[in-house]
Amino acid sequence: MATLKSKFQKGKLLTAPGVFDGVSVRLADAMGFDALYMTGYGTVASHLGLPDAGLASYRDMVERVRTLSELSKAPLICDGDTGYGGLLNVDHTVRGYERAGAAAIQLEDQEFPKKCGHTPNRKVIPIDQAAAKIKVAAEARDSADFLIIARTDARTALGLDEALRRAEAFAKAGADILFVEAPESVEEMEIIGKRFDLPLLVNVVEGGKTPVLTAEQYAEIGYQLAIYPAAGFLAVGHALNSVYSTLKRTGASTELEVPISDFMTFSKAMGFEDVWTFERDHADLETKSQAAE
Repeated sequence: MATLKSKFQKGKLLTAPGVFDGVSVRLADAMGFDALYMTGYGTVASHLGLPDAGLASYRDMVERVRTLSELSKAPLICDGDTGYGGLLNVDHTVRGYERAGAAAIQLEDQEFPKKCGHTPNRKVIPIDQAAAKIKVAAEARDSADFLIIARTDARTALGLDEALRRAEAFAKAGADILFVEAPESVEEMEIIGKRFDLPLLVNVVEGGKTPVLTAEQYAEIGYQLAIYPAAGFLAVGHALNSVYSTLKRTGASTELEVPISDFMTFSKAMGFEDVWTFERDHADLETKSQAAE
């Protein structure tokens, strides 16, 4: 399988949809994307029913990494929050994510407990501490093909200049991909695009602070990776609200207002064909086993 690292090319944008559970991974992976993005927000919400506010532990998340990566043929980029603590925690987190099957880990410079990007009141740790985390992360990995994505949330509270300064420090510390979170205009994005030689990541959040552009526009600015963490779970949330409210109102599914998948088509997407094939191929063994009982 081609590594995530090998997929980056100047002038080309990789689009990575947000995935957050087994259903979303199976459906997205079947589309043939170059990469998938395990969104922290969506994963914490779907797994624990909690907000992405530093409430999920390393153990919670590394188990999700293992489960989702095993279901995906495409490289899986995984949200590692702040590394779940200090430098020793970062070392442990990177090693754990890599062993669990992630292709890349995203680490950010927020204070703990972290907050979801594009939300207010995010605070960042001192730049030296943040760069040290990236240095430790780069040293902890076993393979250079396991990529370190360094994210700074400094733009919102401290301004673009400080965010750029931090991204430069992260590049020197060994980051493979730079992620300046929440630029607020195309002009700011162009400044970021001209500043760095490393691949750049743009976080596309519908309704967030960063302009939502076309893939061609992002590539022209200088981005090589666009993640869409929220689009999937926002669509799922809308559909579930509609279905459940209809069931509550009418007591039946005859008046559903949103389209739903064909049951057998969905079952095949979830891997049931392998179950049916196995049962058919081993039907004679099952018969003999029952007879022996």
